Amino acid sequence: MRKISSENGKNNEMLEFSVFDQSIEKISVGYGTFLMIWGLAVSLVSHSQSFTSLIPAIFGLFLTIFSTLALMLPKKRMLFMHIVVIIGLVIMLGGADFFRGLFSGSDPFTNIWAGSSKLMMFLTGGIFIFTCIRSFLFARGKKNRGFKDVE
Repeated sequence: MRKISSENGKNNEMLEFSVFDQSIEKISVGYGTFLMIWGLAVSLVSHSQSFTSLIPAIFGLFLTIFSTLALMLPKKRMLFMHIVVIIGLVIMLGGADFFRGLFSGSDPFTNIWAGSSKLMMFLTGGIFIFTCIRSFLFARGKKNRGFKDVE
């Protein structure tokens, strides 16, 4: 929890945006870790020889790195979290490739591992972006009401 004060000097206490009592930065680290575990697990379980099975893990690595940087460098938090939401958007759009199989008339689960990974990336990426947008709107609303963080 961060203490918040208004510019008129009155002290108020307000919770920062959180989901299940976790900040968006910590949620991002968790999501990145989940993607890394998913990508490695799918590659191992499916005995995949293809580099593409590691795509979720690669995105997860970048999410984790930038989210951790946002936690470690609060003055650059906004920059790193904008990078994180862009990565989340790329994850969701990459997962949307699942629907190409549906619309072309073929079975998107011809390769169950690839189809599952694409669907997972689309769904979790969409939920992640939605959560990030809610966090950004919360921060913008707080700023518009004249609140600033007190460190």
